[in-house]
Amino acid sequence: MKKIVAWKPLPDDVLAYLQQHAEVVQVDPTQHDAFVAALKEADGGIGSSVKITPAMLEGASRLKALSTISVGFDQFDVDDLTRRGIVLAHTPDVLTESTADTVFALILASARRVVELADWVKAGEWKESIGPSHFGVDVQGKTLGIVGLGRIGGAVARRAALGFNMTVLYTNRSPNPQAEQAYGARRVELSELLATADFVCLQVPLTPQTRHMIGAAELQAMKRSAILINASRGATVNEQALIEALRDGTIHGAGLDVFETEPLPADSPLLGMANVVALPHIGSATHETRHAMARNAAENLVAALDGTLSNNIVNREVLRK
Repeated sequence: MKKIVAWKPLPDDVLAYLQQHAEVVQVDPTQHDAFVAALKEADGGIGSSVKITPAMLEGASRLKALSTISVGFDQFDVDDLTRRGIVLAHTPDVLTESTADTVFALILASARRVVELADWVKAGEWKESIGPSHFGVDVQGKTLGIVGLGRIGGAVARRAALGFNMTVLYTNRSPNPQAEQAYGARRVELSELLATADFVCLQVPLTPQTRHMIGAAELQAMKRSAILINASRGATVNEQALIEALRDGTIHGAGLDVFETEPLPADSPLLGMANVVALPHIGSATHETRHAMARNAAENLVAALDGTLSNNIVNREVLRK
């Protein structure tokens, strides 16, 4: 019987599904040696939020597939997995809408100062009608620039164009004709997007090419009235450069669900900035979506071990080896 290592707690029904197909060994990933030993005896593995290094896979000769309960896969050395003939699967579709909701929540909260003013009210500071010092900025009719118009970026564009009458600009490796036709999105160079957008929204995976793609020069190129939104990966932004830009008024504000170090350190200057909305990486964190992701990841793993998985494969070239 096949053996699966699970390094994340799974819903009861998802665990039961996996147990119909294999022996499931649940491990605590903080117990490093035991985790690595379990991988050496496994045919497959499922989990998330843990870095799996090449060294951890030495001697894991049985391992044929890993399935991450996430859309992102920067916790894995994909080239190394491919060399070893290990399929890596992820869950790109089921979290699209909930993550797009989070992105738009950040846009609205940042523009209308929702978190800042809610805290102000709870602190008993609301003693008279508010004045201009507490005003926010409009979202309706503004220009949204989306860096990376994939599934989530497209769902954000739909909310922006159809719900808020926003002009949508985007950069992407290839055109997105569907978004252009349905939402009036216009593909531009990054330089034009940064100079024009009222909200700059990052929706790219973390790769060597996207790491720190937004740094001091890019922030300087943005409008002083612009707000940066990042719900992709924290390291796509040079965080120190962002802190300086927010302090100096180079940009107006930021809505962030991701950070270079997570959890965000207690001494991070971002926590003391009124013009920052900081969330604890909640992009897909709804009961419904997280359950659907776990189920999808389990189905991916079972199919990969059976040799029948045809979608949700990160390193498709492994199938051609």
